[in-house]
Amino acid sequence: MATITLKGKPASKTAKSRTPDGEKRGPLRGKGVSKPRPTLAQAQADRAEREARFQEAQQKRERPAAQRQDRPDRPARPKPTGFRPEGTGPRGEPVRRDERGDRARDERPGRPMQRPGPRPDGFNPDAPAHRAQRGERPTERPRDDRPPRVDQRRVSNRGPGFEPPQHANERPQPRRNPAREVDSEDGDRLSKRMSELKLASRREADEWIAAGWVRVDGKVAVLGQRVQGEVQIEIDPAARQAQAQQVTVLLHKPIGYVSGQAEDGYEPAVVLFQQENRWKDDPSGIKPHPNHHRHLAPAGRLDIDSTGLLVLTQDGRIAKALIGDDSDIEKEYLVRVEFVAHEVPEGTLPNAALAPDKLALLNHGLELDGEPLKPAKVSWQNEQQLRFVLREGKKRQIRRMCELVGLKVVGLKRVRIGRIPLGHLPVGQWRYLAPWERF
Repeated sequence: MATITLKGKPASKTAKSRTPDGEKRGPLRGKGVSKPRPTLAQAQADRAEREARFQEAQQKRERPAAQRQDRPDRPARPKPTGFRPEGTGPRGEPVRRDERGDRARDERPGRPMQRPGPRPDGFNPDAPAHRAQRGERPTERPRDDRPPRVDQRRVSNRGPGFEPPQHANERPQPRRNPAREVDSEDGDRLSKRMSELKLASRREADEWIAAGWVRVDGKVAVLGQRVQGEVQIEIDPAARQAQAQQVTVLLHKPIGYVSGQAEDGYEPAVVLFQQENRWKDDPSGIKPHPNHHRHLAPAGRLDIDSTGLLVLTQDGRIAKALIGDDSDIEKEYLVRVEFVAHEVPEGTLPNAALAPDKLALLNHGLELDGEPLKPAKVSWQNEQQLRFVLREGKKRQIRRMCELVGLKVVGLKRVRIGRIPLGHLPVGQWRYLAPWERF
């Protein structure tokens, strides 16, 4: 039979499914050819066979192990419980631990446990060194007076300057940094030189040096550095900006407050630095900030029985200018006095009772604590009140000066510091030092 072709292609699969004699071919196997479906009788026979094999396997699993044909004489293995009584081995045989206490030896018949002793050649298996070779624990820790062993790998990672400890209980010394080591014997401290040049206070200078804002002869300064002779000190503008943000407070201190730290149950005057106590006519225009309370310290003293102008500042330059050893800023006081001499008739006013030579001594010529006082300006403000202008501030100086000439101070008020007057600032209130004001 001839094959029918269309456009050079073979005929359909139906033409290929028959032999040249016209008989029908069997099913072809391969891609795209499905397996012929079994008949109903064949499917039922296959199912019955599978069920029979399953039943046989199930019965085989349910039979005792001694009756199985594949293992007729092998006893059943006990299930592991995870617990073994003390003194028994893995298979239940008795065992005994030797004197070393770290390994067990069997006592089964035919294998008696023997402890080896020293050999003729001098080898002793019970020696600590040989026991350590066998992995046994020593019964006593050997004494060793040698210095502790230092791991050289760890020492090498510590860098230069590290000194390992010489004893096991000694702590290692901190690493030295040669770049930050300065000469501590020659010259003046850099912070002191900066304070003398009125660049900053010592505390501010140390803070600037730690922040890296100070250079000496072009090199960044370090804490504790000392300088000799004439050196060029450069200050970073960031330090000037931080210094410009510091504030100074002018407070009218009332009687009953101490100027410094709290003492004898009295509060310091700094507790009055609160928003509700700010003077409503403050001309500075500075807005309060929580940082204004940090490092706010009094620049000068005013005892508990005195009132008047008290300066609280964050600026070290102002503090040094007001209370430094070389300070020459004037402080003006109004002092109410009484005459305590017995030879003066009762009712005599102090200005009439005080002799002119005594008034001259108040201006110059008195000594306190064995040291002569600097010249002062003392004059009568009225019949009962003196006006003092001083350039120093020793403890209770005005009261002690008046006692030396027969006067008793009954009232003291500071009304001016340098070019800053107390003005109309009410008692117990404060204001900021304006940017244009200078002492």
